[in-house]
Amino acid sequence: MYLKLTISLALISWILLKTVSQGIQSPLLFIIGCALGISLYHASFGFAGVYRRLIEQKDMTGATAQLIMLGLAILLFAPILAQGTAFNHGVVGALAPVSVSMALGAFVFGIGMQIGGVCASGTLFTSGAGNPRMLLLLCFFCIGAFRGSLDLGWWNQLPGIGSVSLGESLGWEVAIPLQLLVLASIYVLMRWSGCHVDQAASRRNWVGWKRLLVGPWPLLYGAVALALLNWAVLVTAGHPWSITWGFTLWGAKLAVLTGWDPSTSAFWTGGFHQAALSSSLLTDTTSLLNFGIMLGALLASAPSNKQKVEAPWSPRSTLGLVAAGLLMGYGARLAYGCNIGAFFSGIASGSLHGWVWIVCAMSGIYLTIKFSRLLKIN
Repeated sequence: MYLKLTISLALISWILLKTVSQGIQSPLLFIIGCALGISLYHASFGFAGVYRRLIEQKDMTGATAQLIMLGLAILLFAPILAQGTAFNHGVVGALAPVSVSMALGAFVFGIGMQIGGVCASGTLFTSGAGNPRMLLLLCFFCIGAFRGSLDLGWWNQLPGIGSVSLGESLGWEVAIPLQLLVLASIYVLMRWSGCHVDQAASRRNWVGWKRLLVGPWPLLYGAVALALLNWAVLVTAGHPWSITWGFTLWGAKLAVLTGWDPSTSAFWTGGFHQAALSSSLLTDTTSLLNFGIMLGALLASAPSNKQKVEAPWSPRSTLGLVAAGLLMGYGARLAYGCNIGAFFSGIASGSLHGWVWIVCAMSGIYLTIKFSRLLKIN
């Protein structure tokens, strides 16, 4: 406990000292990242397990928490995005093109998410809390995302309709109730199909101050916290929360160390990408958030009441982690994001891309679960 606490506080302090000279934005984003890590860890707020339980056990507890999170985020994001500014700086939503390659990337990400049993945000907070299996998966997630960046030019030649903002196309007064209606319809559809909510989990909706500090939190707490913190990222950074751009950049940094020449790639030549590659990771907003999530989770895990169950290592499980990381990384790059940057932030921003992403990712998740059951893999 004390070792984790000491290490996490020391690293948090060091990053704050290193970033304070960059102005208020960088240290503030890092602190928000730490809060995200604490929230994710204490609420065990993941995506892969939620969808598996929904499909296999008809347990909609986690899915309901996600619907609440999305609904709250939509209401928080809309006034800021409609105005286009926050605290005297510009603000943009998580918009991305809808295309064949994007749909395929989301599908591939869904497959990887079920093979690895974890999502992008789950990879970060479990790695930060000290899970060695997730650290391995994270390494190959970065490699897959970097590889995807090298191939993105070819994939982008496939047909697409470009970025579509529902708020700009329909007007925010239509887009907001429309998206909320879709979320409500999904809830009704789940109940109609026989899904249920874990009543024991529902009765734990209110916890005392001690539980807030050491956990575990009810999923509802996590849903509200993530929506509020994503809004905090939006108004601070000027864009919503994202994760996998950081993984892509980390993979590229590692490739440079092994002798790769960035000038050989159109993606990494010129503009924002080249500037990020030549700068410190502590100047990159997504990397700062990712570091904050990992260290926040490490800090939260120190006094935590959670019982840790480590899965045994085997050649088969190791291969699964490698494959999952590569698939999620490559898929996320093609799909312009993961369950956070594309799905959560995309839908909160009123992006059609976010809705298409979850449909395609769920298709990959469903087929992977059914295929693994057929082959008796799980």
